[in-house]
Amino acid sequence: MQPSRIWQKIRSSDSSPLVLLALFIILLHTLTNGQYGFHRDELATLDDARFLDWGYVVYPPLTPFIGYLSLAVFGPSLIALRFFSALPPAIATVLTGLMARELGGKRCAQLVAASATAIAPVAFASGMLFQYVSFDYLWWVLTAYLLIRLLHSEDPRWWLGIGAAIGAGMMTKYTMAFLVAGIAVGVLATSARRYLRSPWLWCGAALSLLIFVPNLLWQVRHTFISLDFLKSIHARDVRVGHTDGFLLGQLWKSSSVVTVPLWLAGLHYYFVVPAERRYRLLGWMYVIPLAVFFFAKGRDYYLSPAYPMLLAAGAVWSEQWVETLSPARARRVRGTTWWAFAISGVLMAAALLPIAPLGSRWWQVANKLNDNFNEEIGWPEMTAAVACVRDTLPRAELTRLGILAGDAGEAGALNLYGPAYGLPRAISGSNSHWLRGYGDPPPQTVIAVGFSHAGLDWAFEACESAGHLTNRYGIKNSAIGDYTDVLVCRRLRQPWPQFWKQFKWFG
Repeated sequence: MQPSRIWQKIRSSDSSPLVLLALFIILLHTLTNGQYGFHRDELATLDDARFLDWGYVVYPPLTPFIGYLSLAVFGPSLIALRFFSALPPAIATVLTGLMARELGGKRCAQLVAASATAIAPVAFASGMLFQYVSFDYLWWVLTAYLLIRLLHSEDPRWWLGIGAAIGAGMMTKYTMAFLVAGIAVGVLATSARRYLRSPWLWCGAALSLLIFVPNLLWQVRHTFISLDFLKSIHARDVRVGHTDGFLLGQLWKSSSVVTVPLWLAGLHYYFVVPAERRYRLLGWMYVIPLAVFFFAKGRDYYLSPAYPMLLAAGAVWSEQWVETLSPARARRVRGTTWWAFAISGVLMAAALLPIAPLGSRWWQVANKLNDNFNEEIGWPEMTAAVACVRDTLPRAELTRLGILAGDAGEAGALNLYGPAYGLPRAISGSNSHWLRGYGDPPPQTVIAVGFSHAGLDWAFEACESAGHLTNRYGIKNSAIGDYTDVLVCRRLRQPWPQFWKQFKWFG
């Protein structure tokens, strides 16, 4: 085929703009994601990735496994790691456009739906940090797309794909269970209940359970420790106010402010438009998780993966409405929409992408809005400070020396940068690090970071400050907080096994 004909075919394809938008998203994140450093959560995940298992205290195993692949192929590269986090929001934009196509939308509706998804604050944020939130976002969107394919085609075999997506979601983040609740209610409350008689639905359910079983067995072996973690984190979030303003957060965090009319139109499309009653199941997939998260005091961004399916329907409904307008008014509506999207996208990029010069006024504003950037600063300096303290210790203490970290992120930083200084592997009572124990033989002298004197005086007979954590930018890392002393502690007051039982905490 001649190149000119290939180019003409690409230009005429409705999928081409969606793919180009996805490639732009990946390129944007790849070009901007390397400016600062690893985030605390990324450091904790990478450390877990070195100990592959079917489960972890904080999350199921899929995200650490992807981290393991990144380490194995690219080494400890920040840009390479975050390339994997840029893929889910990029793929989600394509899937949103394809949802609009399945619902009857033309090229414009598909591109509007995909663009509305791309400019959501959570979509920006999930692409610039390697966290399980990114992959959870993708599985929700994929499940919605497959359900639309099912309802459009009336082919029950799509339940197998739906089951696989749900299983992958459960191996990523347990909030997938709330989407499953929405699907269950939607099936029972709509004409989709006819699929209860189909063996394909039950095969899909069995497939999702089969995928999830390894993690379930891990939880059984560890007395469902993740439930203790989730209870602890939820209580903390409620206590400090992270769950306040859940409904308002749906208007500016889970979705962009400028797309609110679009996703409200999507709700109208699913629940009100008579001709589209077969898709009402998708409406319940939003309403049920919304109600559960609201009454259970969930955080506002938990529901963000549910908005692409609303935006797809809203784009289709809006396209049909615009076609009823006069040509002049239709042009004004389309122009206003694209200008609003463009302005919102630029503002979100400025606030949420790691592009502001460190310490600048722009950076300070972005850090207040984001609350993530400061947790990417100072980890190499922390490791260097620990190494300096180690070098001051008597040679006799080095054979039984331990590094005790205040949380999983600090331990992950020490274990990532520590080998260059010859530091022993850090231990911590936080999350999955507590399960890994304190080493054999246990340390006699401990260098501790991330603690106050009072936080360790109860455990050791002697703790003294031997160093201080700083960084060249003068930025306070909120993960470290005010615990900037590097402590040297000696003579544990009780045997290590007894001490370690009391030393577990979640964060």
